[in-house]
Amino acid sequence: MFWLTMVVIGIVFVITQILLFYYSYRYQYKDDKRAYFFPHNNKLEIIWTMIPAVVMALLVFKGWKTWTKITDPAPKEAMVVEVVGKQFNWIVRYPGTDNALGNVRTNLIDATNELGIDFSDQRSVDDIVPSEIHIPKGRPVLFKIRSRDVIHSFYLPHFRAQMHAVPGMPTKFWFVPTKTTADMATETGNPDFKYELVCNQICGANHFAMRAVVIVDEPEDYQKWLESQKAFVADKPDLLKNLKTPQGVVLESKVKNAEKASL
Repeated sequence: MFWLTMVVIGIVFVITQILLFYYSYRYQYKDDKRAYFFPHNNKLEIIWTMIPAVVMALLVFKGWKTWTKITDPAPKEAMVVEVVGKQFNWIVRYPGTDNALGNVRTNLIDATNELGIDFSDQRSVDDIVPSEIHIPKGRPVLFKIRSRDVIHSFYLPHFRAQMHAVPGMPTKFWFVPTKTTADMATETGNPDFKYELVCNQICGANHFAMRAVVIVDEPEDYQKWLESQKAFVADKPDLLKNLKTPQGVVLESKVKNAEKASL
């Protein structure tokens, strides 16, 4: 889509610049010449209106198809990563062994539970909130995007992908990474190469701080990293104390079992 657009506007740019200089030279002022008064021509107006309109319509249609593809339901084998923007950083959440993210509720947000994870939902107990973003090479990745406060922009410049993070309106897109971070380091000759996630909206005074590193691993390395992560609630058992229900007891038991298994 990008290169098709560049080819179209590149051709138009070259033609118009050649004509601009040609006509400037060809019809420059001379004492023995008089300009011809040419007020209007319907046929010419139709031609130079219809041609750009048709080209633009084709580009928009192709763009719509591309947009539909990346925002349609992801393949069943896609891994899910939730990313939440807030002033001024990104918070990431992965599903645990059940491969399902638990519910969230805004009234549960506090300094400890920044995402407002609802631990009365059994799917939440194994959710992971890591400090890094890891995704595997060659596997579809579905990003579920939210914002806690203002409009942010989830922008992955190296992947040519961007989606607004809008308060109260979850957004999403998916893609398949094809090169690991190590691959790109070799390809660019930069041993310190890093994929980046940045905010592409001016979201406040510390907008510059909304940067995160995205690490693309080989599938086996990604699996090792994922298995090394602890559930978010494992270090915060107090979050379960308010669940004075049989379900709360079950969740607390699951957390303790998960802690034992990780040891």
